[in-house]
Amino acid sequence: MALTDEQLERYARHIVLKEIGGPGQQRLLNAKVLVIGAGGLGSPCLMYLAAAGVGTLGVIDNDEVSLSNLQRQIIHGTKDVNRPKTESAADAIARINPDVTFHQHTERLTANNARDIVSQYDIVADGCDNFETRFVVNDACYFAKVPLVSAAVGQFEGQVATFKAFERDADGRPMPNYRDFIGETPEPGSVPTCEEAGILGALTGVIGSLQALEVIKEITGAGTSLAGRLLIYDALDTRFRTVKLKWDPRNPLTGENPTIT
Repeated sequence: MALTDEQLERYARHIVLKEIGGPGQQRLLNAKVLVIGAGGLGSPCLMYLAAAGVGTLGVIDNDEVSLSNLQRQIIHGTKDVNRPKTESAADAIARINPDVTFHQHTERLTANNARDIVSQYDIVADGCDNFETRFVVNDACYFAKVPLVSAAVGQFEGQVATFKAFERDADGRPMPNYRDFIGETPEPGSVPTCEEAGILGALTGVIGSLQALEVIKEITGAGTSLAGRLLIYDALDTRFRTVKLKWDPRNPLTGENPTIT
């Protein structure tokens, strides 16, 4: 469908970019993106994807807004305290862009529902705050053949990676996935939580925005995909570096003898 006059004006700064243009904007409007978590990373990610004109956005989160969230979770406001985060996010998205259809999944993502929910979308942006969910999301995206843009933060450092483990590299090996990067769930208590260690609020804005950018690139085909690489940002030193990820033949998901089926 042709863009309306209002859409031509709304997305004018995208359309003049030769890497996106009208066709790229149409792809955004036709895309379905699931965001895991409406927290520090999910907030800017959701807002920029909505502003970019992603036609269908979904968010899964079973938490309610608390006062301590507001230092970094900018999609919520003071009046949203004690409201489900999915409801608060829905109101914010509606204010940003009426083109967006927004789906609320007010529940926890588990091994029982992950594949069904993930398979409804074209791409997933994971900004959850625990390793168990990250592994579930990774595996569900692999089996559903859905690209995954994963992000995480801690105190003053953040990282973003894109995983397409259902594809193969030039040597015929599976592309890396989260289990190649993090082999197994760390021991309980070995990694401090956000509540225990603290987090610089603006850092989540930087990493969540980068996550949204990589999602937009995957949808439009602009630029070079981050698949197979990990982008790390050190906020204290204002330094970016990129690390190449490798497939591990012992990976229980895509290795030579997979045990996760």
